[in-house]
Amino acid sequence: MILVTGGAGYIGSHTVKELLKHGYEVVVYDNLSTGHREFVLSEHFVEGDLLDLEELRATFRRYPIEAVLHFAAVCRVDESVANPQKYYQNNVVGGLNLLQAMLEHDVKLIIFSSSAAVYGDPELVPIPENHPKRPKNPYGWTKWIFEQILADYAHAYGLKYIALRYFNAAGADPEGQLGERRAQESHLIPIVLEAALRGKPVQIYGTDYNTDDGTAIRDYIHVSDLATAHVLALQRLQAGQVANGVYNLGIGRGYSVREVIETCERVTGKRIEAQPAPRRAGDPVELVADATRARRELGWEPRFTELEEIVRTAWEWVKRQTR
Repeated sequence: MILVTGGAGYIGSHTVKELLKHGYEVVVYDNLSTGHREFVLSEHFVEGDLLDLEELRATFRRYPIEAVLHFAAVCRVDESVANPQKYYQNNVVGGLNLLQAMLEHDVKLIIFSSSAAVYGDPELVPIPENHPKRPKNPYGWTKWIFEQILADYAHAYGLKYIALRYFNAAGADPEGQLGERRAQESHLIPIVLEAALRGKPVQIYGTDYNTDDGTAIRDYIHVSDLATAHVLALQRLQAGQVANGVYNLGIGRGYSVREVIETCERVTGKRIEAQPAPRRAGDPVELVADATRARRELGWEPRFTELEEIVRTAWEWVKRQTR
């Protein structure tokens, strides 16, 4: 059985769906602070917090857990700058609780949801995994710190881990069952699509970056392709083919904020007004992945390689939520 922390959230729920397709038994552990009960596709669900060590221990006692996929985290860059305590508490202390419960129950396999935020402003684009780590915000630091913790636990306790550094997750389940839904949305594509739906303007945070059109550049990867990468990583980890490795997950092509807005206009057929706004604290200029290693060692090949394809699945989800 596979334990998925944060399995009621955006990426976690898509990955649970992919695990179930591959015949895995899954137990979802989620406090529902940002996840949704209706996104839990497994019959096994524990409403629990990573800061509750006793609940974690009880979960490991109740279920025959063989491996952990760890998604549970708070993940807003701007909020992490304003409230770093929340981020270190949830993402680091909560993660340590999870590792403690794992070791107490002799569970030694974990796949960790990391982030391109560990890199900061890149010296080289596309960014390889061995690029210097200079996080620009507390969120990025929590991911980099936990990667270091995993490496230390691997050395000391025989833990086997894979850390997957996502670039910008986007899109929705092509079958329409799952999508992106947050009380306070911070991801660009759903914000722009919601603006298109409501006929409202969208803000561009920073128009003075050193890029062709002055706006920040990101590499967008479809959430279903992320889910596939997790299943491949789990299969390789269980087979002993890879361990204690770090992999970037991205398409390898960057799009500026203005290009994303233009793509959303084409997909929706609606004019979207863009208003300039000051930069957000902690935002790097450009993040584009070199995912060669994931393709070579995990056998991963993304299906959604064009931004318009990704946006189209997100738009179908947004429209479905208003019906």
